[in-house]
Amino acid sequence: MPDSKITMTSSRPYLIRAFNEWILDNDCTPFIVVDAGVQGVQVPTEHVANGQIVLNISPGAVRGLLVGNGALEFSARFGGVPMQVFIPIQAVMAVYAKENGEGMVFGSEPGSPDPDGTDGSGNDSGDDSGKTERPSGRPTLKVVK
Repeated sequence: MPDSKITMTSSRPYLIRAFNEWILDNDCTPFIVVDAGVQGVQVPTEHVANGQIVLNISPGAVRGLLVGNGALEFSARFGGVPMQVFIPIQAVMAVYAKENGEGMVFGSEPGSPDPDGTDGSGNDSGDDSGKTERPSGRPTLKVVK
């Protein structure tokens, strides 16, 4: 029986790297959707709409793309102005191909920080109005057809 005390790291950076490679291998353009309200996000604020920004992370659009386990970073030009972009991994909401929308939207992972800044334990000190409680227990997968 598996040891329930083993804590796994977030799968999000691994999935972002894999989807980015898959999208590029299929001659498509990888885009990411970022929650610009997450603490530590450094993106051009003039391009943020509804608290989000969509970024092209293809090799022709960015330089020095690094998808680490804690953050995604690269340099790019926005309106001709160079900028170093820094995005904590939990702020990446989706990765997809521009041409056909194939990709993945990320949900929250048990024990990982939520994009709203809480630690995933439900013990944040912020206002909980409008939030729904997460179900307790083991996560489950459901086949969607």
